[in-house]
Amino acid sequence: MELRIENMTCGGCARSVTKAIQSVDPDAKIETNPDARTVKIETTASQSALQQILEKAGYPATAS
Repeated sequence: MELRIENMTCGGCARSVTKAIQSVDPDAKIETNPDARTVKIETTASQSALQQILEKAGYPATAS
């Protein structure tokens, strides 16, 4: 799945996003792209679960 995260603008943001996703699925494969403000995720977690945890972390995400 791919999500768009408008306020992920730097490497620090990308690390925070990665940590948030890993708190839901520690085995997720995560590819962040702060320049494009997108994250690609291979996970068993639902999209809604990921969006909820990212919202809590301060990085609201939308499907891209």
